[in-house]
Amino acid sequence: ADSLSVLTVNGYHISATPIHQLDSAHMSLQKASVDPQSPGSPAAPRRQSKESSLTINGVTFPHPDVIPEQQLLKPSEWSYCDYFWADKKDSQGNNTVSGFEILLQKQLKGKQMQKEMAEFIRERIKIEEEYAKNLSKLSQNSLAAQEEGTLGEAWAQLKKSLADEAEVHLKFSSKLQSEVEKPLLNFRENFKKDMKKCDHHIADLRKQLASRYAAVEKARKALTERQKDLEVKTQQLEVKLSNKTEEEIKKARRKSTQAGDDLMRCVDIYNQAQSKWFEEMVTTTLELERLEVERVEMIRQHLCQYTQLRHETDMFNQSTVELVDQLLRKVDPAKDRELWVKEHKTGDIRPVDMEI
Repeated sequence: ADSLSVLTVNGYHISATPIHQLDSAHMSLQKASVDPQSPGSPAAPRRQSKESSLTINGVTFPHPDVIPEQQLLKPSEWSYCDYFWADKKDSQGNNTVSGFEILLQKQLKGKQMQKEMAEFIRERIKIEEEYAKNLSKLSQNSLAAQEEGTLGEAWAQLKKSLADEAEVHLKFSSKLQSEVEKPLLNFRENFKKDMKKCDHHIADLRKQLASRYAAVEKARKALTERQKDLEVKTQQLEVKLSNKTEEEIKKARRKSTQAGDDLMRCVDIYNQAQSKWFEEMVTTTLELERLEVERVEMIRQHLCQYTQLRHETDMFNQSTVELVDQLLRKVDPAKDRELWVKEHKTGDIRPVDMEI
């Protein structure tokens, strides 16, 4: 984020940024004698002008052009804490949304995506349960139950394998529920409530900052008016000396001094509010960033668990048909015929030649 544009009045750098752009103001309003530094890495000057200072009423101040530029807190990565200070227009271009609100919307969207993923797994569980139920029902079907011999054994084992496969899919659906769906639903259960509290806290600090900024602007204008009044009365004194004019100048000088003190107090209060808001914004955005990383990693781990369970299901399903394959390889039509004949024969046929 860039530093504020600054003008100097009575020994203070005063931000010229409008109140609605306060989220860009990483820098505090500073006394002229202070060299303001950005948080994080040491700041580099934005540019050097021919003159590094200016003088007002006999007091020398740093020139605004040599004030350090705000540095990124995490220059080596695209961190939330560096890119969401300013407001942004919505998709229709009508209203503005604060950078912090954009971060909250992303978090809430992530929470919704997580919920929808859990719903997707729930639908998968229902399909598995229904499939297992149908397999079990089909395994009990009596069709072709009268098949005999080695082929009959293979057929009976094929039907039994359906029951075994049904059990595999039931276990798969149960593990999906306990190891994938449930963790997705339970993760950060109170997330929305916590984010709402956080949103209100940051919004309150931001409103307070805007209020303090307005007070600084009001004090600055008051000081400018008092200085102008002092200059006018001083010019009148140069034209015509009088006790009344001298008294008015003393009074105008006191008011100007008081206005300067008021401005100093307003700047100090603003700086305190700005510091608090800045610290809370950095801390909270980093926490939101941590939560998002945690959410993505958690979902990745549970989807990996899904694929692992799926691989195991395929392996167990394969094992249910291995015995069927073995029996099918042993099917022997000749042996089946021999066994059947022995069981059902009605007697040997011995044709006898006929004699005439």
